[in-house]
Amino acid sequence: MIPFHRPSIGEEEIAEVVDTLRSGWLTTGQKVKGFEKAFADYVGASHAVAVSSCTAALHLALEAIGIGPGDEVIVPTYTFTSTGAVVTHLGARPVLVDCRRDTFNIDVATVEPMISQRTKAIIPVHIAGQSCDMDPIMELARRHGVHVIEDAAHALPAMYKGRTIGTIGDFTAFSFYATKTITTGEGGMVTTARGEDAERVRRMSLHGLSGDAWNRYSDKGKWYYEVVDFGFKYNMTDLAASIGIHQLQRSDAFYKRRREIARAYHRGLSDLEACIIPREADYGTHAWHLYILQLDLPALAGGRDAFIRSLRHGGIGTSVHFIPLHLHPAYQKAFQYRAGAFPAAEHVFDRAVSLPIYPNMSDTDVERVIDVVGDTVKALRR
Repeated sequence: MIPFHRPSIGEEEIAEVVDTLRSGWLTTGQKVKGFEKAFADYVGASHAVAVSSCTAALHLALEAIGIGPGDEVIVPTYTFTSTGAVVTHLGARPVLVDCRRDTFNIDVATVEPMISQRTKAIIPVHIAGQSCDMDPIMELARRHGVHVIEDAAHALPAMYKGRTIGTIGDFTAFSFYATKTITTGEGGMVTTARGEDAERVRRMSLHGLSGDAWNRYSDKGKWYYEVVDFGFKYNMTDLAASIGIHQLQRSDAFYKRRREIARAYHRGLSDLEACIIPREADYGTHAWHLYILQLDLPALAGGRDAFIRSLRHGGIGTSVHFIPLHLHPAYQKAFQYRAGAFPAAEHVFDRAVSLPIYPNMSDTDVERVIDVVGDTVKALRR
């Protein structure tokens, strides 16, 4: 079985975790600080704050700009629920907009009509690792005086017009979940150019305390602290950072291998009339976190479900990204969204199948995926 994903963990990560276990210091400490500095240097950001998840990173970024009840935040409906849910956690309303059919990213043309006096931020999501077209988004945000918080859960290391994702919006949130381009098991990072915002995020990630746990409990620290605001429990541990330090060092190699796999898929699948391969926009690089095929459903007997079953029987794991937010019961109940409201997102979702793409795949694995997809298309062809 070729699974949909398998994390690429090496002996360096294992040794670093063992070193942390033996050190006697497991929670937020020097290894988190080292990971933050290395990450900031890697993407070229002024400040990076390590947290427990990308969801936490988005939540903290929204909190830092003062999002609260009565506010609105524009969110693409074609994304995972975290992007919209964090808005509701602060009492605000996620205002959904449609995506583009070519890149699957937020359609800027659908954003401006939804901006109101209550709009405080836009959250573009770099779907699958393809950078959004950021210039029109940033221009629109400046014109209306709203913040831009990038959801870059898929986008390490992606570029936009020569700039690394993580250095463009007011904040950028990254994910180190088990399936992401680098992993800490669970984890995330917030990058920003503004020191006071980074300090706010850092403080609110650990209960709103005036000093973090390392400073309070190390030999150089002190026992006294103050709660200066009502924060959260979103800090990263040294155990997680121990994995992340070495994953980050291998990020370029991981990316190179994912790009090789994507290009092999392009070559092997582009002639299949029932499959549309993903495109890479000419304004930036694609991190290839996901390889999302679009199926020509009328050409396939049994549709997508039959296609996925056939691949599974052939030993190939797949996934589907994403069920648009407006189709979920929670969003329909709370905000009265309905099916049909965002036709591009529904079109993309209905036809989407994500193939395995991870660095430890061998060339033989890749060829097997191509062969099984080809055999499936032939078997299901109407």
